[in-house]
Amino acid sequence: MAEPKNDDFLDDIEAAEAEELAEELAEIESEAAELDALRAERDALKDKFMRALADAENSRKRADKQRREAEQYGGSKLARDILPVYDNMKRALEAATEEHRDVASALIEGIELTLRELLNVLAKHGIEPVSPQVGDRFDPQVHQAMFEAPVPGTKAGDIIQVAAEGFMLHDRLLRPAQVGVSSTPAS
Repeated sequence: MAEPKNDDFLDDIEAAEAEELAEELAEIESEAAELDALRAERDALKDKFMRALADAENSRKRADKQRREAEQYGGSKLARDILPVYDNMKRALEAATEEHRDVASALIEGIELTLRELLNVLAKHGIEPVSPQVGDRFDPQVHQAMFEAPVPGTKAGDIIQVAAEGFMLHDRLLRPAQVGVSSTPAS
């Protein structure tokens, strides 16, 4: 009769061990689930951090580009407003006859020096003239056709008159050259 007690006792120990083992497994599964949740959270935070880092870098690059453009092209409005001064000084020099040059040579020389200095200042800021010549081909990228006229001895699209020079600000057109263009049909 003692043996059945022993079997019950062993069954109780096995049950206790099984229960303890089940609790440990449940705790391990719980810890594994918690670890998986922490890994997922870590990955999500890492992804957010990488996106924020990329956004910050893109913002920095965009700000650098805007700063460079502001430096290069920020004065374009002022430059555009100064161009008529250049045009008027150039017209004044072109209107001066030899008689005017003899009588007011100092005045003419002063206008020439001022015009040259104006061109130097414009060049210092990246503004260069676009100076087409009569006979050049019309280029709509840098020229503005003010009129068309049939002129013997020319081909359609040839520049027949330059009314005003154009200007480039670095790689951008500040003002197109104003020209007259031949409309003589091909023979």
